[in-house]
Amino acid sequence: MTDVSGAVVEFISTSRRRVDQLLADLEHRQDPVGLYGPVRHILQSPGKRIRSLLTLSSAALYDAPERDAASIALAMEVFHSFTLVHDDIMDGAEERRGRAAVHVKWDDPTAILCGDYLMGLSMELVSDVESPRRRELTRRFLATVRTLCEGQIRDMQFEREMDVPLRDYMQMIGQKTAALLQTSCVLGALLGNAPADDIERLEAYGEHLGLAFQIQDDLLDVTASQPTWGKPVGGDLVTGKRTWLLLRALEVTSGPERSWFQRILSNGLHPDEVPEARQRLSATGILDAAQKAVIFHSEAARSHLEHLPKRLERDVLHQLTVQLERRVH
Repeated sequence: MTDVSGAVVEFISTSRRRVDQLLADLEHRQDPVGLYGPVRHILQSPGKRIRSLLTLSSAALYDAPERDAASIALAMEVFHSFTLVHDDIMDGAEERRGRAAVHVKWDDPTAILCGDYLMGLSMELVSDVESPRRRELTRRFLATVRTLCEGQIRDMQFEREMDVPLRDYMQMIGQKTAALLQTSCVLGALLGNAPADDIERLEAYGEHLGLAFQIQDDLLDVTASQPTWGKPVGGDLVTGKRTWLLLRALEVTSGPERSWFQRILSNGLHPDEVPEARQRLSATGILDAAQKAVIFHSEAARSHLEHLPKRLERDVLHQLTVQLERRVH
């Protein structure tokens, strides 16, 4: 697909608006405001809604009931919000989607409870479907929770290690980032009783999409502009976070150049040093290599769509991949 049809654009924009409205319509108690204020703060923050879009597209591809598809799509978005709230605590991140992180606007205990509530709400939304495959849907969702926790603890352990192979990093982001994109696709397809082969294709699609997404995230942390990025540019370098760029740099450099990057793992960078880091990453070819990795996994993702039913929703999944590959935030 080279030309983007008006129907594809309309499906994506309409679905995003629908998810935003569903999030706004979620019923939360007013009291205690100390809990539900933070919940509304994170759920009503602007986002790409990629996980819910994947669910709605995959479900529509197999004519799944719209009510069930909406419930699962909402569950994916709510669960993703839970992971963001808790990730920001663990990472010490101060901003999220251009707004103060929940633990900054309130405090850590409040953010933990906010995340716990969102986790419970996502499980409630999954259990609310009327599909005869509800048990299978629930088991897959809960297995993803376990996978994400495993990925998160690996990410945290990496922060204490000075020698993290890039292959281990890729395994970690497969668990922490790609797993939820995979499940967003698979649950939608399960709702529509998709053939087993198609479910496997969508799972592979989601895996490569997630890997491309995270590498692109690592790249944008260095190259994005502040207004579009929504958080401090170079934040990962300042904190010494292990990213695709930094680990790749340690693999391909040597001598004083490698020592310079190694220092980031130990102490991070001063914000004033971020431009120098960007220049070094560019000069050593790391930025170009990261972009090539994004393209590789994006193309791999699209290849798994080729044998799915030739319908509008397949083109939507294709276009979502293109949008993520070209995103600037």
